[in-house]
Amino acid sequence: MGRQVINKLWGAMRAWLERVPVTDPVERRNAPFVQVLLIAMGVLMPLNKVIHLYFVSFRDSMTTPGLAMDMVTDVLMMVAAWGCLYLVRRGHFRRAVTTYLGVMLFSATLAYAAIGLDRLSNDPFPLLLLGLGGLVLGRRTLWTVYVVLMFVFCVGTLSDVFQQLPHGSIDWQPGRKVSMALSYLVVAIVLDRTIAALRDSLAESNARGRDLEREMAERERAQGQLVHAQKMEATGRIASGVAHDFDNVLNVVLGYARRRERLADEGTGALVASLEGVELAARRALSISRKLLNFSGQQRLSPEVFDISRAIRDIHPMLRQMFDGDISVKMDVEDTYAPVLLDRGQLELMLLNIAANARDAMPEGGRFVVTLRIVPGAVALMLADNGCGMPDDVARRVFEPFYTTKPVGCGTGLGLAAVYDTVTSAGGEIEVESTPGKGTTFRIRLPLAGAGLAPVVAERVA
Repeated sequence: MGRQVINKLWGAMRAWLERVPVTDPVERRNAPFVQVLLIAMGVLMPLNKVIHLYFVSFRDSMTTPGLAMDMVTDVLMMVAAWGCLYLVRRGHFRRAVTTYLGVMLFSATLAYAAIGLDRLSNDPFPLLLLGLGGLVLGRRTLWTVYVVLMFVFCVGTLSDVFQQLPHGSIDWQPGRKVSMALSYLVVAIVLDRTIAALRDSLAESNARGRDLEREMAERERAQGQLVHAQKMEATGRIASGVAHDFDNVLNVVLGYARRRERLADEGTGALVASLEGVELAARRALSISRKLLNFSGQQRLSPEVFDISRAIRDIHPMLRQMFDGDISVKMDVEDTYAPVLLDRGQLELMLLNIAANARDAMPEGGRFVVTLRIVPGAVALMLADNGCGMPDDVARRVFEPFYTTKPVGCGTGLGLAAVYDTVTSAGGEIEVESTPGKGTTFRIRLPLAGAGLAPVVAERVA
């Protein structure tokens, strides 16, 4: 509990120290430390003097002019500390530090003039002034403070000389004074190099930050352009896919149209059957837009229970029109009622897509076989061709959207992806078996409607 209170108080104090209206990032980082230093000087300066007077003969000390001057300078520095803290809180950071350094140097001049350098040779304040001026305000201030301190030391040396005059002998110890000046010079040089390195590192960091911001902005613009290009590419592929699917439907219609003269010779019945095939092809064209919407998830399917055996037999004439005369189409469908819950238009479009791929795989002719069997709780549909087949790496990716090995303009990669989505959305499974030079077989398993089986979510064939 006590630790939590301490952490809470420290957090509040830290937030208060950081809440200063300073815009420069370096000054904003230094502001908390400078405020702590000013508060410490404002509190410890009088406290230190009280302790000193208590332990060092108070009455005798008050008769010493040097101690009186020391007290005056302590009061001056205490007032300066609180005043400069106020300036920092008001946002005048550099003015506050400059003012405090000026007051400290002025007080040091008075103290060294009254007391002398020998008695203040161990005074830590000159080092504090060097560090504060250099680290907070920069190298120029560092060397300004150093020059002023050398002047203060000269004043202290003169004070020592004048204090020795009544005794008739003067020992101002030049070696010691020069050694002290050189020691402070070494400290100033070390601080100067450290400050220069820190400033250079900060400048490099800021430059890298600006470069990174520019790079991120350029990358965002490039990413936006890439996304736009990908959208345009996807739009083109989808438009190409629509044209490709319409080609399949139009090929069916053209197949019936090419038989018009022979149909006229066969009589009205054949003509009516052909027109029914054209009507069925037109309904397939209407379902193309629904396929695209289903693929993008923008339209819900309308599944219904129907006999898949009858539906496949009905679509046989249209499948036959998909192929040229050198390709035979064989239907091996059990004449058994096989109810499935599926969107009928999606089933027919699925068969058209697989048939279109089989046609493209048999440019020199071949055989396309549709087989339907009833198995326990499901129907097994197999669509096979003896075309060019596919290697394993292609077969593994046939259901990926937009994946195609066909030339540009001849395939979109949407057909088999839509087939996969149709089968899996109905709780079925689909597999592909293919051997280069021997052909391809699609095996589809769909649950029977009312079979009491939970839908199976199929995984893509690896």
